[in-house]
Amino acid sequence: MITLTIVIPAFEEENKIAGDVQAAAKFLVSQNLSGEIIVADDGSSDGTVACAGEAAIPPAVHRAVIRSDVHRGKGSALRNGILASQGTYVMFADSGLTIPYDNALAGLRLLQAGAGELAHGSRKLPGSVIRKDRDWDRKIISRIFHRVMQMWMHIPPWLTDTQCGFKLYRGDIARQLYAECTTDGFMFDIEIVLRALRHGYRIAEFPVEWTCDRNSRLGVRRNSREIMRELLQIKRALLPRRTRGRT
Repeated sequence: MITLTIVIPAFEEENKIAGDVQAAAKFLVSQNLSGEIIVADDGSSDGTVACAGEAAIPPAVHRAVIRSDVHRGKGSALRNGILASQGTYVMFADSGLTIPYDNALAGLRLLQAGAGELAHGSRKLPGSVIRKDRDWDRKIISRIFHRVMQMWMHIPPWLTDTQCGFKLYRGDIARQLYAECTTDGFMFDIEIVLRALRHGYRIAEFPVEWTCDRNSRLGVRRNSREIMRELLQIKRALLPRRTRGRT
């Protein structure tokens, strides 16, 4: 039986992915967790797939690399990875080791204790440690985005960090939610949250130790059209008509 599946979505990450895979494997072994690592490639044209498959890890840790021939987006890659998972619990972690894997223990304890069906890492809780923060302009944009998600997409205010790339789920619920999710790009997090709340699932949060990756693929200004298109699709699909026009 696989206790924990770690899914790592990746696009053009040949310089990072081997370190990600090795760190994930080290975590599983150090915690004596029966686990698997799934690298979900999003149509990379560099050596991401080869590096992920060749990284040296202990034989006890199962590894799979799922490759897409087409670049569709992070949500699409992550959906492929989670649907292939077998773990009792499933987590995903962004490439780049911005959050150490041992932070996942707090989320895993929440799930095992029945405190929620989803456990989100949050960089905004009192116990979180920020080793390297965003630039000031990205911090302002992040605050605006968070407020817009509350007012326009009706994300509950007690969810402090929907976009943190470090989340854990009960495995059966992860596979259910991602099978329903249709968002291929960066806004899949918002759709998953809304679908989870719609099903009555509980979302717990836990603090993390975070180091900003200045090479992040997501930029609100750079990806603004894509973000808006995806949010409109999510809103039309999941929010009642009476709430669509309210702010």
